[in-house]
Amino acid sequence: MGKNLAGKTAFIVAILVVFCFGIVGIPHGGLKQSITDRIHLGLDLKGGTHLVLEVHVAEALASETDRDAARLQGDLQKAGITGATVGKTDPAHPQTIVVSGIAPAKLSDARGVLQGQDYANYDVATTPDGNSTLTMKLAAVRDLSTRTLDTSIETIRERIDKLGVSEPVIQKYGLGENQILVELPGLDDPARVEEVIQSTAKLSIHAVVGGPFGTDQDALQANGGVIPPDSMLVKGSGSAGAPEQVWLLKRVSEVEGTDFRDAQPSQDQNGRPNITFSLTTDAGNRFYKYTDEHKGTGSMAILLDNKVREVAGIQSAIRDRGEITGGFTQQQAQDLSLMLRTGALPASISYLETRTVGPSLGAASIRQGVIAAVAGMLAVMLFMLVYYRGSGINADLALILNLVILLGFMGFTGSTLTLPGIAGVILTIGMGVDSNVLIFERIREELRAGKTAAAAVQQGFAHAWVTIIDTHVTTIVSAAILFLFGTGPVRGFALTLVFGLLANLFTAVFVSRVIFDWHLAKKERGAALSI
Repeated sequence: MGKNLAGKTAFIVAILVVFCFGIVGIPHGGLKQSITDRIHLGLDLKGGTHLVLEVHVAEALASETDRDAARLQGDLQKAGITGATVGKTDPAHPQTIVVSGIAPAKLSDARGVLQGQDYANYDVATTPDGNSTLTMKLAAVRDLSTRTLDTSIETIRERIDKLGVSEPVIQKYGLGENQILVELPGLDDPARVEEVIQSTAKLSIHAVVGGPFGTDQDALQANGGVIPPDSMLVKGSGSAGAPEQVWLLKRVSEVEGTDFRDAQPSQDQNGRPNITFSLTTDAGNRFYKYTDEHKGTGSMAILLDNKVREVAGIQSAIRDRGEITGGFTQQQAQDLSLMLRTGALPASISYLETRTVGPSLGAASIRQGVIAAVAGMLAVMLFMLVYYRGSGINADLALILNLVILLGFMGFTGSTLTLPGIAGVILTIGMGVDSNVLIFERIREELRAGKTAAAAVQQGFAHAWVTIIDTHVTTIVSAAILFLFGTGPVRGFALTLVFGLLANLFTAVFVSRVIFDWHLAKKERGAALSI
């Protein structure tokens, strides 16, 4: 029994030391500084910037159907169906593609193309005169919208990380459709944040039709005064240090931001900086067709912020991996590869709400929250000492250890402490006391039944265990639902509460039992228990 008790005591001490290290880490600059370096404060405590963004997913939808329309035009031509017109006639319905001008003799061949696997995401309706309408299925629209929103969140997160913001909140905003919540503790310059986020403009690669030209007028003259409907004029520089020029590009991109799986700065065979990239499977198949047809003769332009950043020659057919050369410096290669990886928003964004939370409000919240937590904990500890006498010391020690474990967990995981998180700490204190009350009252019942102190403690813990598990599990389930469906501070509250309850199971049951066993081992057999 003595060895067993010594082992349990050593385990508790080890847990206490580990989680104390989680709170302060390696002390430097004072205890307060060490704690604040480990436990990060949320927006409502530290102050900072609060943004609500809206992602224009209709743009991503329009881009997707533009590419499908261009591909469909090519597939119809390959099937020997000439004279057909493929386009989108209603800007208000970007998910719809209209096919017209199909000769009656070719209707059967056209139907085979339209109902092929490449267009399985569309519902096809054909009128008696041979015109067909392809409408993207609702499930495909929802999937594209979800991917667009998820990609936007990850892109913005990568850019925000460059600001060095500690524990930013960037997630879907449940109060609106296609909206993103951005909370940046400690950063009170919304203009800078907006600049960084907006710099992540949509990136795409387009086929070069003509150019470069000195001005728009030069480009118009070179094309007979008319720009083809499937082309567009874009300004920019075709290489590092070159002056601004005008390029004639295909309107539909060959690949764009969401098609890039990865991109890294590298060097070519001559040691010059370039960029290696990899594409998704679907994008790789599309890009292979384009580069195979234009290798050695064609070129492609990289667009960012609707400006030509680089124009690169096509040296060989590219499927899922390739290189982009264009007279880059090492820094330009690094920057452009970063944009290809993370800087490509699939659609533009707009700001619905911009709000700055001052640090004075956060300081007041911290002070009031800490006062509430300390006052509540002291009141509870005093009550336990008065009502349960000597056993109240047991409950108070378990309660202090519970708080140490909870704060140590937040320090180890880098969790953000918010005002609702402080409320979660206070609620955890209440739940911890509740567990002790259940156990102590059960021990009292066993003592009144005439059992010895040791037997009463054993039976008290055994009978209260089921009730404690039941109350904790139900509360943890509720907190888990808040974490899954909540946003920002609500999730902080849920996370604090869940781990606090798990810590409470350890302290109220295991630690409290060890303290009782240690106390009983020091008492004479048959001595009364102070409870």
